[in-house]
Amino acid sequence: MSDATRPDPDPSIAELEAQEQRLTLTRFTHDDAWTLGSLLVELARQRQAPVAIDIRRGGQQLFHAALPGSTPDNDAWIDRKRRVVERYGNSSYLVGARYRAKDTTFEASSRLDLDRYAAHGGSFPITVEGAGVIGTVTVSGLPQLEDHMMVVEALERFRDS
Repeated sequence: MSDATRPDPDPSIAELEAQEQRLTLTRFTHDDAWTLGSLLVELARQRQAPVAIDIRRGGQQLFHAALPGSTPDNDAWIDRKRRVVERYGNSSYLVGARYRAKDTTFEASSRLDLDRYAAHGGSFPITVEGAGVIGTVTVSGLPQLEDHMMVVEALERFRDS
């Protein structure tokens, strides 16, 4: 594939916003968290991805898995990325992209404690029609765009099932 036909590895802000709109769900139950989490584990195992996976609704952790090769650092990254989604209501990757589009970085301009917040890809809002953002789904262990895209792929499969 030539460079001219290769898809852009960094999605645009408009593409990231469209993902969030497209992946709004009609409901999200405890059983749905198990189904989505299990789907993410399956994807990670197929790719031998050393990731940790976390799904939360409100303040409650509904699903967590740590696959071979993941470390406690992945759980710390999950917490930092999740806090960005909870604060901004958008995916951690989109938040970081918006800062980069302003020719700065989240780290330089957010004024938030970087030990508690990280606008790196991998955490995505769980949005339910009529309720707004009710939780998060987060993957940590791969480069940030790969973490983000794994969550998007799983949400697309979940929504279409």
